[in-house]
Amino acid sequence: MVLAFLRNELDYSRFGFVVSKRLGKAVQRNQIKRRMREVTRLRTAHIKPGFDLVFIARQPIQRANYSEIERCLEQLLQESDLLIQGSKVADSKV
Repeated sequence: MVLAFLRNELDYSRFGFVVSKRLGKAVQRNQIKRRMREVTRLRTAHIKPGFDLVFIARQPIQRANYSEIERCLEQLLQESDLLIQGSKVADSKV
């Protein structure tokens, strides 16, 4: 996964998700987007406000399960310094 982000002039962050047609038919692409959206939704409160973020899916995501997508997204946010300091995201173990 790749993360592109830009500061916006708003009091909240906005999110976009891109999945290329090369990653499969509509059903597979939608499933990938749903997973990416859910992982992001659970972390929205921990993401700094005032940014536009676009998550771009890459080829290995086809074989990734939910927890792998979760780890990847978390790592991207940490590396980009977009997480609120002192905010711990709880592991979701079901």
